[in-house]
Amino acid sequence: MSKLYSKNDQRIKHQPAGQQEEMRYEKIHNVVFDDAQAASLAVAHEIADLITLKQSEGLPCVLGLATGSSPIKVYKELVRLHKEEGLSFKNVITFNLDEYYPMSKQDPQSYWHFMHKHLFDHIDINPANIHIPNGEIPKEQVREYCNQYEDKIQKAGGIDFQLLGIGRTGHIGFNEPGSNINSATRMVTLNKVTKTDAAETFGGYKNVPQKAITMGVGTVLSARRIVLLAWGINKAEIIEKTIEGDISTHIPATFLQEHNNTTFVIDQTAASNLTRFKTPWLVSDYDFKKNYDEITRAVVWLCDRLKKPILGLREEDYLENGLGNLLVEKSAYDMNIKIFNRIQRTITGWPGGKPNADDQYRPERELPHKKRVIIFSPHPDDDVISMGGTFDRLVEQGHEVHIAYQTSGSTAVADTEALRFVEVAHDMLLGKTDVSHLEEVIKILRNKKAGDKETLDVWKLKGNIRRHECYGATRYYNVPDENLHFLNLPFYETQAVEKQPIGEADIKIIEELIRRVKPHQIYAAGDLADPHGTHKVALDGIFAALERLKHEEYMKDCWVWLYRGAWHEWDIHEMEMVVPMTRDQVLRKRQAIFFHQSQKDGAMYMGSDMREFWQRAEERNADTAKRFRELGFAQYEAMEAFRRYFF
Repeated sequence: MSKLYSKNDQRIKHQPAGQQEEMRYEKIHNVVFDDAQAASLAVAHEIADLITLKQSEGLPCVLGLATGSSPIKVYKELVRLHKEEGLSFKNVITFNLDEYYPMSKQDPQSYWHFMHKHLFDHIDINPANIHIPNGEIPKEQVREYCNQYEDKIQKAGGIDFQLLGIGRTGHIGFNEPGSNINSATRMVTLNKVTKTDAAETFGGYKNVPQKAITMGVGTVLSARRIVLLAWGINKAEIIEKTIEGDISTHIPATFLQEHNNTTFVIDQTAASNLTRFKTPWLVSDYDFKKNYDEITRAVVWLCDRLKKPILGLREEDYLENGLGNLLVEKSAYDMNIKIFNRIQRTITGWPGGKPNADDQYRPERELPHKKRVIIFSPHPDDDVISMGGTFDRLVEQGHEVHIAYQTSGSTAVADTEALRFVEVAHDMLLGKTDVSHLEEVIKILRNKKAGDKETLDVWKLKGNIRRHECYGATRYYNVPDENLHFLNLPFYETQAVEKQPIGEADIKIIEELIRRVKPHQIYAAGDLADPHGTHKVALDGIFAALERLKHEEYMKDCWVWLYRGAWHEWDIHEMEMVVPMTRDQVLRKRQAIFFHQSQKDGAMYMGSDMREFWQRAEERNADTAKRFRELGFAQYEAMEAFRRYFF
């Protein structure tokens, strides 16, 4: 098992000079893994090795622990090591970073509940050695309680290993922007962004506690070893600011630059904004190896930096900005033409292929003229939000379009919205039939509290609301009802916010639909910035089904295109098909999104961006068109972009 080493370890100091050069912008040691699973295993094994070492020395092992989604896989591996390989936790003393306030231990949203569910209930730790801030302490006693928490850490000998996550504000624990480097355990007020990120698990922003008890920055920095975990594109911006930026109270995680034994363990997407990954030509003599994806990325970056169109770049522009090696075999003029043509050929008004046209330089094939298409939509509105213009074009141009809604979307329907629908149904049927069942559902919704698990009837009601919103949008686009497929994948249908991993049953459902339709095109959501994780799980299910089906004869003629959702767009160098939209098509897309009324006017899970989904989509599509225009291409109202996936 690979191990992690801090920046003061000799093996790090003696890195090859080239590698040190690549990391010269970075002020905190970090290790980048392919994915969160591999990273979590490495961290779990470092913790296990420390526990074993301390046992051999007859000493306690003091762990500072974090909550949230980032460490779950670490805890899962520690549990496995205990159950399958005999790792004992009898010498372990734990101190958790934080807890919401006020918060009952029995509340499913409490960190006490989280830690017991994911770790403590499955290992042999002495319950007396578990310390989690108490969210039930009377307010007037909180200050004294926090002082006692600090004293307990000191009496245990200090923290040997501190595990951290990082919030998008740069908070560690609940040390929000403005926290002092010397701060100790205390009560804090939560930042709006932090509360917004927690809104989904609490059933809405208004239900998130205002305050929390947290270890201080100074408490964290007193740990002898610190490992911070970060996964996903949503963490890329704050990771870049923390690792490469200046120390600032506005980003408390930057204080970790002052610690001499800290490692950030991150996946590739979380690391993607670091200079050595985003613009590697700035840190070393970068070898592009005739990789035109990378060359395109560099040329687009140069255009953005200099505010010039591609065909306006000069030789000195390349030379003065670290890209002179692109001109070893080509002149600036030839390079400009090469990249301009490459991007130009991604633009098409015929996403299903243009009939009777030379398709050599088009993103899609000409034949067959009428294609069978499946648009996979993780939530019931992703199809129109993310690719509504392309969807409209495919139908208009005569292709047989099927839409596969992978989940019911029930989680995102507010109780008030569901109550409105069932009350209308009740009033219409009153006096005509037995409405006692509807009255029971109305009673449940009126008395339901935040965090309560959905009853099956309410869950189905919410799913039906979203299903019929889909019918409204697709009928507007003239898609036959029989071409809609509501898959209700089991991983999602938990009647709760927390979902299951993708499973065999999910994959088989997707596989069966593909077998039945035998598509020439598949569109799927490749937006891994989805804060709820549903897109990632839904995409994993599609990829697994494609892997099983790839040897089928009909799959040899199937192309897969990935679209991005409401949170993130492909970079221009990643775009392989770009579909322009007129103003009328933008308005038609807007109307299709409007059919999803339950997601308008303050949908439950907006994330940190408070614009409505139709606004995000329009502004993102308009921004893509603007970027193309600034690079010297024709002016369009808006554009939707896709990247091809090869299986």
